[in-house]
Amino acid sequence: MSAEWNDAQPIYRQLKERVVAMILDGELNEGEVIPSVRQVAVDYRINPLTVSKAYQELADEELVEKRRGLGMYVKPGAREALLEREREHFLKEEWPRIVERIDRLGLKMDRLLQGAAAQGASA
Repeated sequence: MSAEWNDAQPIYRQLKERVVAMILDGELNEGEVIPSVRQVAVDYRINPLTVSKAYQELADEELVEKRRGLGMYVKPGAREALLEREREHFLKEEWPRIVERIDRLGLKMDRLLQGAAAQGASA
């Protein structure tokens, strides 16, 4: 996780999003322990209450579970649930704006596919 924070949203939300990204990217797998509140607070020089708030939101969304005396673990099915949630968000919120911009720019499917192919070749 990066130690840089932006002012656009609260730190606890940014931290939560970073943990979500780590789960989606496979850096944190189902059944794995997530870094402790204390460790994250020390590593990133943030208040432990901030970390706790981020972790509580993850628990409320049933992505992680608390195991008394052991820490917090990524729940089974968390990655798949996140993928589905992110896909739905993309299709409902982001995709319509992208389609609108494509239309506004007068782009055609063949041009989009060429651009995608060029992106893939450079990656």
